[in-house]
Amino acid sequence: MVRLNEVRSGEVAIDLPERTDAELYFIGRIHTPWTDRLTCPRQGRADGPTCRIEMFAPWDKGLDSITEFERLEVLYWLHESRRDLALQSPRSDGQARGVFSLRTPVRPNPIGTSIVQLLKVEGPMLFVRGLDCLDGTPLIDLKPDRSRFAPLAPAQAGDFQVGDP
Repeated sequence: MVRLNEVRSGEVAIDLPERTDAELYFIGRIHTPWTDRLTCPRQGRADGPTCRIEMFAPWDKGLDSITEFERLEVLYWLHESRRDLALQSPRSDGQARGVFSLRTPVRPNPIGTSIVQLLKVEGPMLFVRGLDCLDGTPLIDLKPDRSRFAPLAPAQAGDFQVGDP
């Protein structure tokens, strides 16, 4: 695991640009049992601890009908992650790999995703299992699990087909 500001053998840090390209609204806060990166799991587990997602007003109005879904996709901002490594050596073996070929939290835009099981909703609070982020992590978005939906439009000529180059 990458320690705070550590650059391992083979890794490459880059200078970050000065300008920002987007603005995000943090719509809530995630509450988990993990308070530091070294004890936080690398992948969420369906049998993991119950965690809470606190929705902020006025975004909590968007929870209407959320209980129709058993599984949700949670998008969150990995607020303690570095953003300046383009090549990383996740196994500490000196073999660097590009950030976009890894599921590392150290990325230019440290957005994390988890598919969670929705246990219950109490007002603006969702109780879920399957998260893998630190206590206090800012919430970016919630969506029903995308694997539950079929494409809305029928396939058309020119659509990308599996196996196409």
